[in-house]
Amino acid sequence: MDENPLPVSAMTDIQGDEEWRRLSPIAILYFAASAIRVLAGNFVYLIPAFAVSYKQITDNPGMTIPIIGGLFSLLLLYALLSYYFYQFRLAQDSVEIRAGVFAKKHINLPFSRIQNITLEQPIYYRVTNYVCLQLDTAGSAKQEAKIVAMPLDAGNALKQHILAKKDEQSGIIDSDISSETPIESQEQVLNRRSIKDLIIHGITNNRVWIILGAAAPFYDNISGSVASYLQSIGIDLEQILSSQTIAWWQFGLYALSLAMIIMLLLTLFSVAGSILVFYGFTLSKTHDRYVRRSGLLTRQEVSMKLSRLQVVVRKQDWLDRLLGRINLQLEQNNSGVKGANELANTNKILVPSVKEAECKLLIEDAFPGNNLSTTEFTAISKRFLLRYYLLWVFPVFTFLISVALYQARYTELIVVLVMTILICILIYMRWLRWGYAFDDEFIYVRKGMLGVDYYCFPIHKVQQTQFKQSVLMKRRGLATCRLLLASGGITIPFISQASCHKLINNSLYKVESEKQSWM
Repeated sequence: MDENPLPVSAMTDIQGDEEWRRLSPIAILYFAASAIRVLAGNFVYLIPAFAVSYKQITDNPGMTIPIIGGLFSLLLLYALLSYYFYQFRLAQDSVEIRAGVFAKKHINLPFSRIQNITLEQPIYYRVTNYVCLQLDTAGSAKQEAKIVAMPLDAGNALKQHILAKKDEQSGIIDSDISSETPIESQEQVLNRRSIKDLIIHGITNNRVWIILGAAAPFYDNISGSVASYLQSIGIDLEQILSSQTIAWWQFGLYALSLAMIIMLLLTLFSVAGSILVFYGFTLSKTHDRYVRRSGLLTRQEVSMKLSRLQVVVRKQDWLDRLLGRINLQLEQNNSGVKGANELANTNKILVPSVKEAECKLLIEDAFPGNNLSTTEFTAISKRFLLRYYLLWVFPVFTFLISVALYQARYTELIVVLVMTILICILIYMRWLRWGYAFDDEFIYVRKGMLGVDYYCFPIHKVQQTQFKQSVLMKRRGLATCRLLLASGGITIPFISQASCHKLINNSLYKVESEKQSWM
């Protein structure tokens, strides 16, 4: 049994290669980086340990070097052991992996179960031209298999081999596509994103509030450090902000200026994140799949089979609407995927900040014959408003107003009134956005609040339907329709009972009569 590292030439003839192989030593970098990411992700749990030992470390600075040296040694030992225990082999129709330092695992993944093939090239693999090959399966909460260090040529060869095997098993033969032809020459580029587009995406899709939430335990220390620094250079915040020193309008101006500076910094962080993730974005199409490539530091290539595409989502936040930009999502099976965001989820392809014409062309390419751009949506019932106003807003509003009047707290009374009005407006906006439509081939759903999202999916992709109706809804002839796809559920609330039955019956009839595969 050959357990030598896999050379580039070893992948020139993949078929029949059933020997256990070790990774290249470059994989040690990957295991070390993974351990660092795990530590960073669980940093909040390490805060108590740091808090307990902080005083001892400050009293004995000499302890810092041994502690750092010990942590580095443990990290290196873990990476070396992970490399040593990791082996893989390629059978005729599957890939097998043995790995694990403390908990051993043996993965046997048939090619037929593989849904996505993702090639990742972290920055530390760029010089040596290695990649990580991630194999995702339908219905998994995380990747089923990952070969963490393969030569780029070998990774591409294995990818094409797996795709060819899957096409063989599906009975798909395309005489115009040669297995010897490089995959890049078979592709048609559908969309590219420029730096300008990525900057707009970073501005309109600011996600830095996640960083702010993670930094919450350190706010006191950060504010104290900032105040001490400003005082050391002659700026006394307490004196400047004292009501006896400045007028109220000056205080308001200072607060507004500080808020604008903070928002600018957060926006810059968001723009930087957008460029890091989507730099060099290209969306290409082969004869049977979409391929997305992007990434500044870590380059990623995600492949999605066209037949697995479940739904396209046209998303616009309020700022996207002002700038005339759209984020288009192409989603396939998301079963079991929990907490995956747009940056890490390989079960969807996000095309960031496209214009209206670009979006229309992409949707038409994904689902030819759809009428999303021209269809007229039917609004849901106004009783949606009554439900939220009477069951939620009115009881809470009455209670808070009663408390404020009883205690003669008139300032709080005004705040409650203003907040109630704002909430009522948001609920109205939510009702105004809801809409649905369907034709012989597709179902269309519209929803949102300040922004608006459009969903379009073929009827034959529906896997389950749900008819929901409360006692009060039944008296008014209303119902809620829920359609379940492999990518998740889509709900249409407070529509007429007749429309709900028609939508469900049409969907089930088409699925049963045509028997088209959702895969």
